[in-house]
Amino acid sequence: MQNVAGDQARVIGRHRGGGSADRQRRTRVGRASVLALLCLASLAACGERNEQRVFFDGVHFRSKAKAVDKSDRQNFVVNVPKVSRSVNGAREAGRYEGTRYCIENFGTSEILWAIGPDTADGRLVVENNDFNFRGTCVLW
Repeated sequence: MQNVAGDQARVIGRHRGGGSADRQRRTRVGRASVLALLCLASLAACGERNEQRVFFDGVHFRSKAKAVDKSDRQNFVVNVPKVSRSVNGAREAGRYEGTRYCIENFGTSEILWAIGPDTADGRLVVENNDFNFRGTCVLW
């Protein structure tokens, strides 16, 4: 009789959640679920970034605009790499990046280009497969 009572006590203890193996399994499942959700959120963020790319002549250019001198942000340069993929696309990518720079820094899209996307082919220099445009944001 004592064995039967002891067995019943063990069975009752398991139903009350007393088993440490069950608790560990539930913890592992919970951690795996949280990890899966974080992975999905990371992938979703990557997808959004790719949708914001702008293509010119079917090509995405990693162009960058920056101030020539930090004390005078009105004058800037735009670097457009890998021009050989599309010269016309690279010109437009430079125009876009310059316009974006002026809008973000001064709220204007008007640019006076020293060397820019409308520069004649004979004057436009390609260095190391890059265009380097120079411009000034025109303030009112």
